[in-house]
Amino acid sequence: MELPSVLGVFAHPDDESLSAGGLLARHAEAGARTAVVTATWAEGTHRIPELSCALDELVAGPPRLLGYADAKVPDSAPGQARLLDAPLDQAVAQLVAHLREFRPEWVVTHDGYGGLTGHPDHRHTHRLTVLAVHAAALPGLHPELGDPWPVRRLLLATHPHSAARELGALLLRPGRTAYSVPDATVEALDVTAWLPRKLAAVFAHQSEVTRGALPGRLAAATTSVRARLMQTEWYQPHPLPNLAASAGS
Repeated sequence: MELPSVLGVFAHPDDESLSAGGLLARHAEAGARTAVVTATWAEGTHRIPELSCALDELVAGPPRLLGYADAKVPDSAPGQARLLDAPLDQAVAQLVAHLREFRPEWVVTHDGYGGLTGHPDHRHTHRLTVLAVHAAALPGLHPELGDPWPVRRLLLATHPHSAARELGALLLRPGRTAYSVPDATVEALDVTAWLPRKLAAVFAHQSEVTRGALPGRLAAATTSVRARLMQTEWYQPHPLPNLAASAGS
């Protein structure tokens, strides 16, 4: 079955594998072009080789980096602004360049809450991606970055309320609030067939495994618990304007 090309845009190394590893693996296996833009962490830091290994597992090409610092880890991009502090127009233009160069049919990113954790970098990456997807389609914005490119579908990686109730305690550290969306607004994707590849990508982020972040908790979990946590991905379709109709009105 022919599947559309996909560009993932995520805040940190490992977000791509945890949030959309199954979708990316599914599309790559079907022969579609896939790639990932990561908003934080920079070349020369320890997480970029791990990201490269994870993307190899997903067959998603080499890392594409915006190069900003993680909100909580200043040395993730020495000498660079935090993603949250960077000029918005600058960051949008960087992402527009990737969109117009790669020309994906689908884009996938964090939801408006920033996923279950509500991490501020996740939320800001959501805003940045929505703005860049709109800007990339408009010929009057950033003409120096290439020809306009209208994305067909923008998907937000999320968790419905039912899954948050069932899985939140296993996915989050104790005492953390779980952010989720109404079940009726999401599409579920069963990624069981691609779970080994998805988990291999998650575990490629070895520094997160050893420090006991979610990849580490998954590594310590039983096979059945890993499957329960990772075999379904949920996406909220984000409405996009009909630019052709607007131009003709």
